[in-house]
Amino acid sequence: MAGVAQANFQTIKAEVNGMVCAFCAQGIEKKMRSLTQTQDVYVDLKNKVVAVQLKDGQKLSLDTVKDLIKDAGYDVTRIETVGDSAQQIRAATRARK
Repeated sequence: MAGVAQANFQTIKAEVNGMVCAFCAQGIEKKMRSLTQTQDVYVDLKNKVVAVQLKDGQKLSLDTVKDLIKDAGYDVTRIETVGDSAQQIRAATRARK
C-alpha cells in the first residue's frame, strides 16, 4: 500500500480507582505528561480511565505507568496496551455518555 499513511499508535490504557475530583485527574495527567516518552494524555474522571499515548518509537512499561499511578495514591485495577490514540479513546468515551 504505497502512499498510504497508516497510524500506528501505542497507548497505555489504565482503569484507576480512587480518582474522585478534577484535582485528582489533573495530578495524574501532569505526572504522565512529564514523561519524555509521552505524546498525549487523556484522563476520564467519570469512567476512571487514564490513557498515555507514546511518541513514535518510544517505549514505556506497563509497570512504570502502574507504579506512577500507585505512587500518586490511586489503585490500578486494569492496565493494557492498545492501538488507539488518546484522542480516539477520548472520542469513544464521550460517545458512550
